Amino acid sequence: MQAILGAGGAIGTELAKALRIYSPDIRLVSRNPKRVGPDDQLFVADLRQADQVSAAVKGTEVVYLTAGLPYDYKVWQRDWPVIIKNVIDACITHHSRLVFFDNIYMYDGDNLNQIMETHRIDPSSRKGKVRAELIRIIWDAVKTRGLSALIARCADFYGPGVNNSVLGEMVIKPLKQGKTANWLVSDHYRHSFTYTVDAASATALLGNCPEAFGHTWHLPTAKNPPSGREWIEMVATELGVKPRKRIVGKTMTSLLGLFMPVMRESREMLYQYDKDYVFNSDKFEKRFAFQPTSYEDGIKEILRSEPPGLS
Repeated sequence: MQAILGAGGAIGTELAKALRIYSPDIRLVSRNPKRVGPDDQLFVADLRQADQVSAAVKGTEVVYLTAGLPYDYKVWQRDWPVIIKNVIDACITHHSRLVFFDNIYMYDGDNLNQIMETHRIDPSSRKGKVRAELIRIIWDAVKTRGLSALIARCADFYGPGVNNSVLGEMVIKPLKQGKTANWLVSDHYRHSFTYTVDAASATALLGNCPEAFGHTWHLPTAKNPPSGREWIEMVATELGVKPRKRIVGKTMTSLLGLFMPVMRESREMLYQYDKDYVFNSDKFEKRFAFQPTSYEDGIKEILRSEPPGLS
C-alpha cells in the first residue's frame, strides 16, 4: 500500500496516476478525497490531527506528502510544523518511508541561476523560512529517530488541468480569454517551470527506488527556460492571438496587495522575477535517464487539454 497525503491537488492527482505502475493499492488521503483510479482507496483525514494521520498511514510502505496549504504565511507558520510532525511520527510508528514533495523557497535568493540540490539554504522570505524549518525537522528525524525519507523538489509548476499555477494565472488563462497576459517585475529574465506530469512520474519513481532515500532530488525540468517575454509569445503563438502583456512592477504589486490578499502574499516572492530563475535537475536526469518534457510540448499539451477560451 502506498498513500498520498494531501491527495487531490495538481501533483497529488498526477501522482495517483503514476503510482499505478508500482502498486495496485493506492490510498488517497485528504479531508475530501476523490478517486483518480477505480480501485483507489479513499481515506478521510485532517493532517493537523495526529490520530487521523496515524490511521491514514497505518499499513503503508511509502507515504507521499503532497499537501498544499492556502497561500498565507500565518497559515503556513501555524499548520505546517504540526502537519510535518504528525506525518513523521506516523511514518516512524508504522515503519513507512516518507517522500516529501517540496518547492525551492528555502534556497538562497541572491542567485537563482542553475539551482542545484547543493544550493545554500538561506531563505529570502517568511514562507521560505517555514519550508527550511520543515526540511530541518525531516533530516533531524532521519538522523536521530530512524526515519526513512527523501525530498523531491521542483520549481514553479505547470501542466494539464492545473488551475492555480503562476504561469496559468498570469499568462495562459488571460490569453485564452482574449485578455492581456501579466508578468511580474521584468519579462527579460528566464524562468523555469516544472511540468506536473514529469514531476509526478519522477516522484513515483523515487518513492519506489530504495537507494533514493536519504537524498534530496530536483525533479526533471527542461533546460534553457524561456524569458517572461518568450513564455508569453509562445503561448500566444499556440493560441493564434497577439502576445499582449502587462508588466506588474514591485510598486504596483504593493498597491494591489492593499486590496488583494494573494498579491500581498506574493510580494515577498518577487525576488524570483528580478533575475534568472533556472532550475537544474541534472542529478535526477543522469541517474534515471529521464528526459523532461520540452516547454513547447508542455504548452501544446495544456492547450490541447482545454478548449481555448475556457478558464
